[in-house]
Amino acid sequence: MELGFIIVLFLIGLFASFVSGMLGIGGSIVNYPLLLYIPVLLGVGSLSSSEVAGILAIQVFFSTISGMWAYRNDGYLNKSLILTMGISVLVGSFIGGFGSDLLSDSNINLVYAILATVAAIMMFVPKKHVEKQENSQVKFNYLIAIISAFIVGVGAGIIGAAGAFLLVPIMLVVLNIPTRVTIASSLAITFLSSIGSAMGKIITAQVLYGPAAVMIIASLIAAPIGAIIGKRMNIKILRAILALLIFVTAIKIWTDII
Repeated sequence: MELGFIIVLFLIGLFASFVSGMLGIGGSIVNYPLLLYIPVLLGVGSLSSSEVAGILAIQVFFSTISGMWAYRNDGYLNKSLILTMGISVLVGSFIGGFGSDLLSDSNINLVYAILATVAAIMMFVPKKHVEKQENSQVKFNYLIAIISAFIVGVGAGIIGAAGAFLLVPIMLVVLNIPTRVTIASSLAITFLSSIGSAMGKIITAQVLYGPAAVMIIASLIAAPIGAIIGKRMNIKILRAILALLIFVTAIKIWTDII
């Protein structure tokens, strides 16, 4: 790898991992388009959709560990929610990650665009006022949680993500989980999802380990910082940032597909 390419990858990793820790997502919603377009735009290198997916599968594993660690003592990690959705999304992501080897780059982009569009729409659905609920008081529909996590896992495994950019809207809007509990718990769920996705990509030899290592180093630095700042930010601002990121990304990918 050339130095310019390494620097660009590192800077992309820092930004996406910071957002990951702050918003409780794995960073793939930001990383996917940045890795796909920025190196080419700057003339330092290029990555195909399948290569980006492979890199993200490994990077998300480490960024979610870092972000989750920052929330470990704050009382926002809901163990019941994490186990219910985490196991389901783990199974789904392994299936998606393993099967993605059979898909073309255009098909992978299409899956990403569909997931991002659904997530963007959900972020604008009115949310019930449950923000003052204590973590111990949180209740949710287990069947919906299991089914939705599995479906998201399959799609996320295909694009090398952990699916948090869609899991977060589902937890907020469908399951009515308080925002801070959602952000903290989604990092843990995303971590479990990334295990399945990474295993599927590694088994089918879809991972470029050099670029992945650069992204991992950036993740370990930036994700905890993002988590610390996210804990101090206004909840409405956090949701607005997440909605904007998902919406802009969905438009960009659809523009390229069409």
